[in-house]
Order: sequence, then structure tokens, then C-alpha cells
Amino acid sequence: SFQMFDLCDIGNYPGLSGFECILSGIMSVKGKKVLHMDRNSYYGAESASITPLEDLYKRFSLPGAPPESMGKGRDWNVDLIPKFLMANGQLVRMLLITQVTRYLDFKVIEGSFVYKKGSIYKVPSTETEALASSLMGLFEKRRFRKFLVFVANFDENDPKTMEGVDPNKTTMRDVFKKFDLGQDVIDFTGHSLALYRTDEYLDLPCMDSLNRIKLYSESLARYGKSPYLYPLYGLGELPQGFARLSAIYGGTYMLNKPIEEIVMEDGKVVGVKSEGEIARCKQLICDPSYLMDRTTKVGQVIRVICIMSHPIKNTSDANSCQIIIPQNQVNRKHDIYVCMISYTHNVAAQGKYVAIISTTVETDNPEMEVKPAMDLLEPVEQKFVSISDQYAPTDMGAESQIFMSRTYDATTHFETTCDDIKDIYKRMTGTEFDFAEMERKKNDIFGDAADQ
Repeated sequence: SFQMFDLCDIGNYPGLSGFECILSGIMSVKGKKVLHMDRNSYYGAESASITPLEDLYKRFSLPGAPPESMGKGRDWNVDLIPKFLMANGQLVRMLLITQVTRYLDFKVIEGSFVYKKGSIYKVPSTETEALASSLMGLFEKRRFRKFLVFVANFDENDPKTMEGVDPNKTTMRDVFKKFDLGQDVIDFTGHSLALYRTDEYLDLPCMDSLNRIKLYSESLARYGKSPYLYPLYGLGELPQGFARLSAIYGGTYMLNKPIEEIVMEDGKVVGVKSEGEIARCKQLICDPSYLMDRTTKVGQVIRVICIMSHPIKNTSDANSCQIIIPQNQVNRKHDIYVCMISYTHNVAAQGKYVAIISTTVETDNPEMEVKPAMDLLEPVEQKFVSISDQYAPTDMGAESQIFMSRTYDATTHFETTCDDIKDIYKRMTGTEFDFAEMERKKNDIFGDAADQ
């Protein structure tokens, strides 16, 4: 009864959980015929923003209604998963290419902080700040500055800029050694600038690390306060922007459709069955919850949403910030992240702040693991704790043509999500995701429309 689609994308509107919507938006731009089907259950998907506040209380099974002190329930849009966008990062490029930026307003996050020996310090965002920072001593600052100049000038195609470093062989540990940087500075560079979650990067070739530090510096250079952006009204705005994009390109939407079965023939997906009807498709995008037998559990993430009536101490009363607690500082294997936003982003009632802690679970007592972060936020008016299993696909789609996203990780930026999108894109099309090609296409398509 349904027509034939190139691609079917199933998720939970408005969350479309693994940001499958970004992929289907990109596929629509490429001329594919896309059908989106959504269960649209009350719970929505992981990447939804929850409003009103009453729904957040229900979702976490908290008894009673939110107290009056929380203000109007409709003033709240609380993300279940905290993520910021790197100003010069891949997601912003995808938003610009697809012109989804028309539907969104962003604000710059006011500061990035790093935890060292129980206190938090601002991650220096300018040379002046770096020289004034109490994160490191005077001589270390000079060495660090030399290191940053080296990274900024580094060009893998120009041996003169390499100073004897081979980007594909020299480890990052050796690069740090070359500039004689101490452990605290290494922690802060690897975790707050290159945004690694563990220390495995130290013994890998340094190219990726140098590129990540470059990305941080370039993102920072765009707006000055921090390299991070955040959409007004919460992250739920992103999937909706992509949904509007897909609609422009003739994408079909079916909301409130329970997914009864993914129909296979000879090991290949041929359609999706809903309410007795089959929508036929050649390829399918979904998150792991639809096909648990084709996934493997890769870990757990704990997230704690904290509502407060005050900014975080020692952040110069910032209305928004990120704090990274490097794993070394608290004897862990994974970093702990804190993302804070507030009423200035239209996600909370007047005078209220929302801080979300996240990390990869390592023990049987995850709440104890995030205590160093909780201590930074005191006093907290209300907290909402979730522990989610993380899944990765075991079926990569070569035969089945089913392409599953990975569950969200504990990072507080979208770079790993974009890597996943590019990986699925490559598996679906057989070619690398090429920003330049997409940008050229955009000019062909949007040439006239862009002027309106």
C-alpha cells in the first residue's frame, strides 16, 4: 500500500535518537527518497529536550509535582543528554551546508574549566589568559606557549613546520616530552583541548591529537569566550531543524507509527511494517533499540541532571560553562564532564541553572563516581539520575542494508556523534563523506533559494 523508498529512518520524534535525522537530512539533499517513521511515545528519544518540567519529574518517577520555587513548567526544556557544539566542528559544518542554521539560534558557552587538585581553573582562551593563568608556573607557561605555536603552524605537507615530528609515527607522549610539559599540563591539554576521554591517545601517532588541538583553537578563535555553542531552547531544536530540511526535499513523515516488524528477505531489509502495512525500502537507518539482537553492549553512562538557583562557584558567575575533570585527577580511567546552561538559553525558569554531569561507569556504585562533580555544584535543589547502557551495532549493514547508530557516549560535544554519522554514510554509499562536495552541491541547490 506504500510507495517504495530509497531509505527509511525510524526513531522517536522529536528526538530521532542517534541524530539519524542528520543522516536522513543529508540523504534527502543527495536526492534520496526518504521516509521517517516515529513511535512518538511519550518518552521520546534520548536526545529530546523535555518540557514542561512536570514531564521530567514523571520520566524519572519522582513523586508529586515540581515545587512552586521552580517557576512555570513551560519555561523548562531540559536535555536528557548534554552536548555542546564545537564552533568550528563537524556538526556546525553539517548545519551550515544543509542550511539548518536558518531554524536555530545559538549562544556561545561562556567558559571552559578544568579540574585540578580539587579546584577548577578556567581553560585559558587567549595568550593573555594563558600567561595570567594559575594552572601553571611561569616557565611552564613559556614552554606551553611554544607548544601552542608549534601546533598552530603544524602542516603535515610542509616538513619545515614539523620540527622533526613525524605525524604518523611520533607519539603524542614524545611530542609532550619534546616541549618538556609536566603532567598537569599534559592532562589539561589532552582532556580539555584535545577532548580525549582516556589516556590511550598518548601512545598513538600524534596527528589526530594535533588536529584536535587545532580544532579547539580555531573554534575558540571564532567567538573568543569558549569554543562551544548551544542552541536556544535546547538540543531538541536540532532534530526538528533537520526534519524541516528533509520535508523541503520531499521527505515523508509518519508520526505515531508503532514499528511492528523490520521485514527481511534473504538477509536483506525490504521494508518496515506498521499497523499491518509495509513501507518498502532499500536501506534502513535506526538506533540500537529496534534490533537488539544485532548489537553488543559496550558499557554504561551515568548522567545526573542537577537543578540549581546559582551559578557554579569559581566560574566568575558564568551563565553557561563546561567543566572537565581529567580522569588522572580523580584516579579514574574516564573523564567526568559537567555541562551547565541556564535561563539565558530559554531552557529553565528565570534565575535557574541546569548542570548535567556525565561519565562512563567503571564501578558498581556509579553515583559515588560522580561525587567530585557533585561537590562542585552544591547546593543542588533537585537531581535526576539516569544510568544508560551503551550499544554498538554488530551488523555493519553490508548485507542487510540496515545501518544502526551507536548509543550516545559520555562526551559533551558532538564530534564523536559526527564521526559515527560519517561512518554510517560511508557504509551506506560506499564513499567517504566529503564536506567540500556537499558544500558545492549546496551551492547548486540553494543558489536561488539562499537569496530569498
